Amino acid sequence: MSAFRTLIGRDLRLAVRVGGEAMTLVLFFVMVAVIVPFAIGPDRPQLMRLAPGIVWIAAFLSMLLGLDRLFRSDDEDGSLLLLRHSVLPLEAVIAAKVIAHWLVTAVPLLLATPILALLLSMSWAQWWGTVLALVAGTPALTSFGALGAAVTVGLRRGGLIAPVLILPLAIPVMIFGVGMLDPLAGNGAALFLVALSLVVTVFSPFAAALALRAAGE
Repeated sequence: MSAFRTLIGRDLRLAVRVGGEAMTLVLFFVMVAVIVPFAIGPDRPQLMRLAPGIVWIAAFLSMLLGLDRLFRSDDEDGSLLLLRHSVLPLEAVIAAKVIAHWLVTAVPLLLATPILALLLSMSWAQWWGTVLALVAGTPALTSFGALGAAVTVGLRRGGLIAPVLILPLAIPVMIFGVGMLDPLAGNGAALFLVALSLVVTVFSPFAAALALRAAGE
């Protein structure tokens, strides 16, 4: 566990040292919320109905921005090869990197949701339900992102291919995330979302490790 925590701390320090990534994600997150109301028009009731879906789309697109650096930078400087021969199994290495990536990408977006709530005229209940849905669903998005990044790490244009691979997998997460705010299906959607997120988070390190081993051969 000490090595596991050390690896999480390493990735967090690298993210802070590079700087600007979290701010870029938040700015993109807010920009989507600023642009969409102009396309929808001044219909405030309609904007309130669509607000949770807009937040989910903005969160998904924002989390894609830092996806290419999840494994590629370590692969280019040789760190990934060293990590494959460390005391930790490759699956544990990937799990640590996924946790660090979630902390760097998802947590700033969660902190920025009050800004989107104001821009999209969300009620208190809508905002709080959306935050809970994001907390439950963003681990699944991060895990799917790790799988896509692992599959495309050896490809020259992997940063363009990974989002195409992830999108079909992320659609159920966003459907259940928005469904949590439906009074009729809220509890069922919440259970499905939590279950999906747990299953994906547990199994994605194994699938991503298999992809990285295949890419290294």
